[in-house]
Amino acid sequence: MVGILEFLKGYVRIKIWGVSPERFLNLCSNKNILLWDISKNGNEYTMCISLNAFRQLRPIARKTGVRAVILQRYGLPFFIPRLLKRKVFLVGLLLCVAFWIVSYRFIWDIRLDGNYQISQEVFQDFLAAQQVYVGMQKEDLDISALEKEIRRTFPEVTWTSAKLNGTRLEISIKENDAPIITEQPREEGGQDLVSEYSGIVTSMIVRSGVPMVKIGDTVEEGTLLVEGRVPIYNEDATIREYLYTTADADITVEHTLTYRDTLPTSYIQMTYTGRRESRFYLRVGSREFKLPQERPYLVYDTVIQGHTPAMFEKLSIPVSWGQYVYREYMNVEHEYTLQQAETLLTEKELQFLTSLEEKGVHIIEKDVKIEESSACWTMEGQILVEQLTGRLVPTTVENETSDNGEQNE
Repeated sequence: MVGILEFLKGYVRIKIWGVSPERFLNLCSNKNILLWDISKNGNEYTMCISLNAFRQLRPIARKTGVRAVILQRYGLPFFIPRLLKRKVFLVGLLLCVAFWIVSYRFIWDIRLDGNYQISQEVFQDFLAAQQVYVGMQKEDLDISALEKEIRRTFPEVTWTSAKLNGTRLEISIKENDAPIITEQPREEGGQDLVSEYSGIVTSMIVRSGVPMVKIGDTVEEGTLLVEGRVPIYNEDATIREYLYTTADADITVEHTLTYRDTLPTSYIQMTYTGRRESRFYLRVGSREFKLPQERPYLVYDTVIQGHTPAMFEKLSIPVSWGQYVYREYMNVEHEYTLQQAETLLTEKELQFLTSLEEKGVHIIEKDVKIEESSACWTMEGQILVEQLTGRLVPTTVENETSDNGEQNE
C-alpha cells in the first residue's frame, strides 16, 4: 500500500556525498523525512525519497555540507508529462478505451445450448423475427419476454434461460425427452399382405390374418401372402361372417438381386503448379472488406487463413482479419488400371452389401464380374439373398352370403 501511495505522489532515487552524510541522515530522521532503500558505496549513499520531501532537503544539505543529485524519477507526476508529449499514443489510448466502453453496450455474439430437435437455422430465423440479432444494443433486449416467446413458439421446450455474459447473449434450453405419441389413423376395413419380390418362401410367422401361401411356395411380386379377411364359421362349418383386420406376419423370401455399377476409364487429378497469390481481408460482423482484384489464375483453389485477436475474442466482438491464398493447379487426366478399377469397384460393392446387411438382408451367394469397355469399367452380376417381404394393401370387401341366403354389403 505504501508503494502505491508513493507512486501516486511521485518519488525519486537520489545520491548524496560530502562532509557528513551520516549527519544528513540523522537530521532527515529528526524532521520525519522518510528515506528507504538506502545503500552505501564507499562515501556515497543512494536512497529513495518522496517528491515533496526532496523539496525540503536544501537546508539540511547546506547545514551538513552534503550534495544531492537525482538519479531516477518514478511515479505518476513524472509519467503524465511524458505521456502528454506522445500525442499519438495518447489519442490511441483514449480511442481504445472509448472503443471498449462503446462496444460493451452491444451484443456481439449469440450462443444456443441444449437444442437437439430445434436446428440452429430455425432458431436463428426465430431470433430474427423477434428483432434479436448480433449488433443490437443491450438495452433493447427484454430477456423475460424472449424466454416467454421461446416457450410459446416451441412446445417441445420445457425450460429456457437467457442471460448476458459480457457482450455475449447465452440462451440455454431443455427439450422434452418423452416421445410424442401420435394416434395412428385407423384403417377402414382390413389390409392384406402381398409380396414385394419374386422368389421362394423360406420361413413364415403369421400373427394376424389368414396365410395364403406356405413354406416352399414360389411367389411372384404382388402375390397375396396373408389375407386380412378372417372368416367366422357356424357350427355346421359354414361361414357366418368375415372380420376384417390388418395382416401381420414375418415372411422371408429367397430371391435374386441384379447388381450393376460402373466406373469411368479415366479420372481427373489436381496437380498444383506451385504458383500462389495472397489477398488480405478485414471482416467485421457479416461484412468483409478487401481490395478488388482480377481472377488470379485460370484454375485455382482458395485457402482462407483467418485470425481473431484475443482482445476481440474475449469481448465476443466479431472482428477478424487474414488472407485469401489462391493456389494454381492443373487438371491432369489419368486412366485407371485394372487393379485400381477392381479395388474401387470392390469397395463400392462392399458398401452395397453392407447396406443390405444393415437392413436385415441375409446374403447367400454372389456372382459378379468386372468388364472393360471403351467408356467405362463395369461390375455386374447376380446376388442371391434372403429377406423379409410384405406390403400392406387394402382388403377387397365383396358381397358375402349369410346362412339365411341373404346378401350383405
